[in-house]
Amino acid sequence: MLKEIALFLAAAVIAVPLFKRLGLGAVLGYLFAGLLIGPSGLGLIEGVERVLHVSEFGVVLLMFVIGLELQISRLWRLRAHVFGLGGAQVLLTAAALTGCAIALGLPSDAAIVAGFALAMSSTAFVLQMLAERKELADHHGRAAFSILLFQDIAVIPFLALLPLLGTPIAGHSSGGWLGGAKALAVVVLVVVGGRYLLRPIFRRLAAVEMPEVFTAAALLIVTGTALAMEAVGLSMSLGAFLAGVLLADSEYRHELQADIEPFKGLLLGLFFIAVGMSAQLSLVMLAPLVVLGLTFGLIAVKSSILYFIGRVSGLANDSALKLAFALPQGGEFAFVLFGVAATAGVLQEGMKDLLIVVVTASMIATPPLYALIARWSQGKAEPPAYDPIDAPEHDILIAGFGPFGQIVGRMLRVKRIPYTVLERDARQVDFVRQFGNTIFYSDAGRVEVLRAAKADKARYFVLAIADVEQSLRIAEVVRRNFPNLRIFACARDRPHAMRLMDLGITDIIRRSYASSLEAAGSLLQALGEPEHQIKRELERFRHFDQETLLKQHAIYRDEQALVQTAKEFSKELEQLFEADALAAEKAAS
Repeated sequence: MLKEIALFLAAAVIAVPLFKRLGLGAVLGYLFAGLLIGPSGLGLIEGVERVLHVSEFGVVLLMFVIGLELQISRLWRLRAHVFGLGGAQVLLTAAALTGCAIALGLPSDAAIVAGFALAMSSTAFVLQMLAERKELADHHGRAAFSILLFQDIAVIPFLALLPLLGTPIAGHSSGGWLGGAKALAVVVLVVVGGRYLLRPIFRRLAAVEMPEVFTAAALLIVTGTALAMEAVGLSMSLGAFLAGVLLADSEYRHELQADIEPFKGLLLGLFFIAVGMSAQLSLVMLAPLVVLGLTFGLIAVKSSILYFIGRVSGLANDSALKLAFALPQGGEFAFVLFGVAATAGVLQEGMKDLLIVVVTASMIATPPLYALIARWSQGKAEPPAYDPIDAPEHDILIAGFGPFGQIVGRMLRVKRIPYTVLERDARQVDFVRQFGNTIFYSDAGRVEVLRAAKADKARYFVLAIADVEQSLRIAEVVRRNFPNLRIFACARDRPHAMRLMDLGITDIIRRSYASSLEAAGSLLQALGEPEHQIKRELERFRHFDQETLLKQHAIYRDEQALVQTAKEFSKELEQLFEADALAAEKAAS
């Protein structure tokens, strides 16, 4: 056993960094490692089914972590996507693949099982791939997650339907309605128990102050929920997801996530290695054209339907393409279902092996195909056209509506002071508009845009852009073309502030400066200093720092002089505070 663990770790350590460097992603690296050490490769490890069964717990942990990041309120907002996109994908894809299977000569019951199983995509595979590329929060990432979530839910009625097809499943031989009632009862038990029991349990465990016990409890919750779901024929990952969602609003969310993350990563890697090990290369060698034809047929059917659904649902062309090539593979559910169907005599053993190879091959083909599509769509996609500016005359213009600009805007709205917003980030514009805000997608660094926004009639210009070069470019354009417009500029840091000062801008707000002073004041208060003394010290620091900034502005391009003056000013500030402390002691005595 120890030898096998060492082989798994060695294969992962060698293959994954290599594939990451080649730009192919960690998932494909794990799959290649599995192919290499598995029965079809060097034959270093046998017992693939055992490894696959153990590693499936990584998928369960993945869904638990995703659930922790998804509050119930947010899940409720996703309901249209989950049941709309997900329902359409499962029904259309299962119907199309069942028709293809019948056309290829499979009996109707076997074709239905194969069609539904192949309609499912790999939750672990897709979410890991999109997370690596930081695309889970993108439009196609959210759509992919919604479809995957519905697929897990869709397993429930399909398992209830299997007895009607004459496919008894071990442990689920009772009638479909009875099985459905049991499943519903377990779901209700998980939801109610999770809502009213989990928080008190974790609160008591946290009071023990033994991190290993807290971690053990987290793993027990995930394992217990998954086993309860599996006992009534539901997806283990769905149970873990529900447990995570129920804890998403708790104060222990971040600690649970940190505890589970290492186990999730290792077991997911093991899962992908096991998938690679399960590929029967001998079957590929015997009938390469059949395997390739079925694999790319599966990818073609699923990706076409996914692209159609994406476009109908309102996704842009490049987002719909990415969705189509993120989910065209078969999923881990197919391995289980094909095995059960073969045991029940619905699928012949040879057909089962062929379909498993096709699913595995579709998984292997997905990362490079997705990388090609992503690169192609990125190169082909043109940014959307800027909005025509049709704004009334307002005294205030705001350039940039990220966190800083939004706070300014909210305060002005509360005071019923109108303003015009220009934002260059199309995704930020889409996000802000969801909340009913009026915002123009345009570039505030263009003179014609500023004129259309009535900058010549305005009095104040709020420059709330974090990117230093973009901020300076806009500031220069405004100063040159609208010299009477008073600029209130947000500076990312001290050097940014000095470069704004070079342009003659005096109303500069350093992004984290005020919040840092507030944090320092709260800390001093916690240490027991009187509130009036803290206010005086913070005001002295603010005044001294502003004077220092003005003095350093004259020499900030000379790095050696800047460092020297910084040391001198720091010493001078310490002496001022020491003098204040002595004066306070004398006054007290």
